[in-house]
Order: sequence, then structure tokens, then C-alpha cells
Amino acid sequence: MPQVTHDEIAVRIRDAYTAGPVPPLRDGLDPLDAAGAYAVQEINTRYWQAQGRRIVGRKAGLTAKAVQTQLGVDQPDFGALFADMRVADGGQLDPALCIQPKAEAEIAFVLAADLPLLDTTAAQVADAVASVHAAIEIVDSRIADWKITFADTVADNGSSAFFVLADEGKPLPGLDLVGAAMEMIVNGTVASTGVGAAALGNPLNAAAWLANTLAARGEPLRAGNILLAGALGPMVALTPGDAVRAEVAGIGACSFRYEG
Repeated sequence: MPQVTHDEIAVRIRDAYTAGPVPPLRDGLDPLDAAGAYAVQEINTRYWQAQGRRIVGRKAGLTAKAVQTQLGVDQPDFGALFADMRVADGGQLDPALCIQPKAEAEIAFVLAADLPLLDTTAAQVADAVASVHAAIEIVDSRIADWKITFADTVADNGSSAFFVLADEGKPLPGLDLVGAAMEMIVNGTVASTGVGAAALGNPLNAAAWLANTLAARGEPLRAGNILLAGALGPMVALTPGDAVRAEVAGIGACSFRYEG
């Protein structure tokens, strides 16, 4: 039997958004096949752009060492952020749009300048940051029961779904990104805690990795792009009716309700 093609896997993932989750992609992707997985992601990114969706930034994932170890990899991954993935700060996310969503609190950057170089440093990223925001990423998986390998999540656009960005951002100078304590509060109860250092030791490190990786692919980060720098603490599964708020000390807070 011939191996399933990247195009066939891409269609399978797209269909899962409406038809429901699919089994892991083992018939077409080795669990550690980064090149093949990004090829699938690229096929779908181009498909969605052709359908009129607009990229507004990128997300870094697998920025916690514990998660990398769990999946047997030694690097983060990334996915595209589309304009229609943004949920207003204080807004609602309809559960009908999700499959098996989980929320995670993050630090996000909005860029004031392009980052086109192949050897971009964290300091150069800092110079390019227009504002820093508290953020929530709502991750989801088109793979049944979240039984993902590195290749599964990469092919599935980094298991992305939606994101919330605090309306109010702050200038970077003077902020303690590494030591910033995070609390994610669900229905009035603290459900997840963490710290800025969880994202590759410093969210700027995650942003630099993202800048270099995308520059090497000929798709550099641009002024105005939103960067989600990775989870600061454990993910929390969502249940319809949940009220979710992320607070990042010294940086800000944002929230949404998971209801129709």
C-alpha cells in the first residue's frame, strides 16, 4: 500500500474541523518527521489564505522543556495565527467552534519592526517589540483524544484554535518577563499557575527562536505581527459556561467566556 501523501493528510486535518477528530497521522507521518509535518501545515496555511483568511502573527508551542521531553523532541514548534482566531478581550467563544479545547496563559508581543535576520537574538527581538500583553491561547486538536506526537501537532497548525490578547499592552522596558507570575482563573478559582521563565527561560528566547525559524523559511516576522511566546503553566480543559481569566503580574490580564 502506498504511503498517504502530505496533501491527503492536509485534507484530513481540514475536514476534522467540521467532521470531528481523526486518529493520529501515523500512516503518513513518522512521529518525529518535522519536515513532513511542516509541509502539511504549509499546505493548509496556503489553502486557508486562498480562502481569504489573513495571517496576523505566529504562535510558539512546546516551549516548556517538560512538554518537549514528553513528545521526545528538543525544539519548540510554531503555527499560524489568523485574524479570525482572535477572540475579543472579555468576549465569548462559542463551544460549537471547538472540538476538545484547552486554555493556557501566555505572554504575547506585538512587533513594531520586521525581524528578517537568520541570527536574531533575544535582545534584537526586544528592540522590535511595540507592546507586551497578557494572552490566553485556546489550543485544540483535530487528533482524537489529544494522542499527539510532535508531527501530529505541527501538521495540525501547532494544535492552535483561538487566542485572546489583552486590550491594554505595555512597553517592554522595565518589565520582568522571566519572573512574571501567572494565574489562570476559571470560574473564580485558580486553575493554573506559572511564571514567565517557563517559555524557554524567557519569552524573548521563544520569540527569537520563532524569528530565526521563520526567517530561515523565507517568511520572516513583520511589524504588526502578534507573537504568542508559549504557555506559562499547565493547560486547562474547557467546559461550556466557563469564565476564564489570565493574570500576569506586572503585565496585565485578559479574559473570555466559553459559551455560545
